[in-house]
Amino acid sequence: MTSIINQTGLENRLLANLAPDLFALLAPHLARVSLEQAQRIENPNEAISTVFFPGAGVISVVARTLGGARLETGLIGPEGMTGLSLLYGLESAPHEVFVQIPCRAILIPASNFRRAVEENHALHLHFLRYAHVFSIQVAHTALCNGRFTIDQRLARWLLMCHDRIDREDITLTHEFLSLMLGVRRAGVTTAVRDLVNTGALVVHRGSIVIRDRTVLLNAAGEAYGVPEAQYAALMPARELLSAM
Repeated sequence: MTSIINQTGLENRLLANLAPDLFALLAPHLARVSLEQAQRIENPNEAISTVFFPGAGVISVVARTLGGARLETGLIGPEGMTGLSLLYGLESAPHEVFVQIPCRAILIPASNFRRAVEENHALHLHFLRYAHVFSIQVAHTALCNGRFTIDQRLARWLLMCHDRIDREDITLTHEFLSLMLGVRRAGVTTAVRDLVNTGALVVHRGSIVIRDRTVLLNAAGEAYGVPEAQYAALMPARELLSAM
């Protein structure tokens, strides 16, 4: 696969912050693609064929039980990548990964990605650092599901989406939020209404608009912030890296 993709101006920070010599290892195999809502990226226990580096948008990682119960465990946007199992020498994972908010993305075939990280330790380490930060996000999701109210969890989730898109309106239904948060639809409806009453949100049919991020941050409280702080500390921008 040939490529004319230039590192300058890339939306995906994981690629944009690579040292140029490391980006050059991937560049010949990269291609641009548009990802549509509900598009499957990975299926449970099926070989990963492609790694995606999304731009502004949201990709969901959803855990499943053998009986089919589902719960979102993590979000991926322009800060990250899919296909983390490949970094550990594995070909698949028991989760499903799909597009929640459409986005443009950069893709690379899994075979080329695997070869590149196997042959270059610094490149492998760069992506492993992100995998570590993502594991913190997953752990914090578990903490929030067990220790925080639905209102706080919803506020956190909306903040995480807002971090990953380039606009204030999020196209979502209460039914979809129910699946993502693992609560009944009635609970989501009540939580949305509570946040609307604080002035944090405005709701239109099929979409939620973040009206005041500061109010939303206050509503989330300690449910939000730890994974984000870890990303800022462990995955600094290339400009900061060059100054260290």
